Amino acid sequence: MRTDVAIIGAGPAGLLLAHLLAQDGIESVVIESRTQEYVAARIRAGILESSSVDLLTSVGLGAGVQAHGDEHRGIYLQWPSERHHLDFVDLVGRSVWVYGQTQLQADLVTASEAAGRTVFYDTSDAELHDLETDHPFVTFTDDAGARQRIDALAIAGCDGSFGPSRAAMPSDKRDSWERVYPYSWLGILADVAPSTDELIYAWHPDGFGMHSMRSATVSRLYLQVPNGTDVADWSDDAIWDALATRLGHGQDGWTLTPGPITDKSVLPMRSFVQSPMRHGRLFLAGDAAHTVPPTGAKGLNLAIADVALLAPALGRLVRKNDFALADAYSDTALRRVWRCEHFSWWMTTMLHVSGDPFDAQLQLSQLRWVTSSAHGAAGLAENYAGLPIGF
Repeated sequence: MRTDVAIIGAGPAGLLLAHLLAQDGIESVVIESRTQEYVAARIRAGILESSSVDLLTSVGLGAGVQAHGDEHRGIYLQWPSERHHLDFVDLVGRSVWVYGQTQLQADLVTASEAAGRTVFYDTSDAELHDLETDHPFVTFTDDAGARQRIDALAIAGCDGSFGPSRAAMPSDKRDSWERVYPYSWLGILADVAPSTDELIYAWHPDGFGMHSMRSATVSRLYLQVPNGTDVADWSDDAIWDALATRLGHGQDGWTLTPGPITDKSVLPMRSFVQSPMRHGRLFLAGDAAHTVPPTGAKGLNLAIADVALLAPALGRLVRKNDFALADAYSDTALRRVWRCEHFSWWMTTMLHVSGDPFDAQLQLSQLRWVTSSAHGAAGLAENYAGLPIGF
């Protein structure tokens, strides 16, 4: 097969990139190692920045968000006996939207199928070749067991932390930075209406707690747990009891309503950045190049920002053999990546307990400052609601 751009990974980054390229008249072929059903069911991010929603709307993909998303003006920050609301719209003039990655993935698949784009699911043994030449290509085994080859002018690696794209970057031509946090999140989905109108981020001596949601009838909640926690060690009752304690059940008359838990998982927390995000004709986007802890709601939004920068760069490369944007892509993307990495680290270390009483007092001081200072609150709001795509 021949195409303009071979895209590895059919998650939101890969399918959005294919959509953006198609609007510019650029052909692509997407390959994905998982089945379509698996990719569609992955429970990941649930918050879209205002800049992400603006981009999706501008390219004809915003109908789902507008019809089924839930626009939020801000969040609650909480610690024992106190809860404070930060109104992002008042502070910085931007909101965020609750819209699960599964919903966005469904929108992207619908658009891809309607356009008749070529997507190979359930592939294996993908390998990237001749990246430093003008004619890179990808080989893989399709779901029928046949060996395939895609010749392209560029390859976009949108295949996450453990895909072949990141591994194809020569070790002597890349740098990486990583931080592994000493705690994880125990996350649940529950078939119960949210007990809050907007997200609650709660500091508590027992550990961080968070109340999020996916819809008017589905709640998403998290507990800080030690690394290596086995989800089987947490009964449903124990989870709801811990959430009630950390989220302040009974505080100022607020109540947490439990319900049937439909999914439990443990999510390790880490930060990772690889630089550069380009090698020859290979360009990385999303988790293939960077990972953030989920506290700041930045993972999916960073992937959207990456491909929003990458699409015009690849368009100019393919149509005009113009490398100006392609050469600038990595540095431009990494500027926003590091800002979001810092914000995610800051939110994480402010809200998760370490067991050190000195750290606890510093965290409480930080929380009091953020919720009492207009400048502190605006700084959080600006980063959480989303910086411009080209920041």
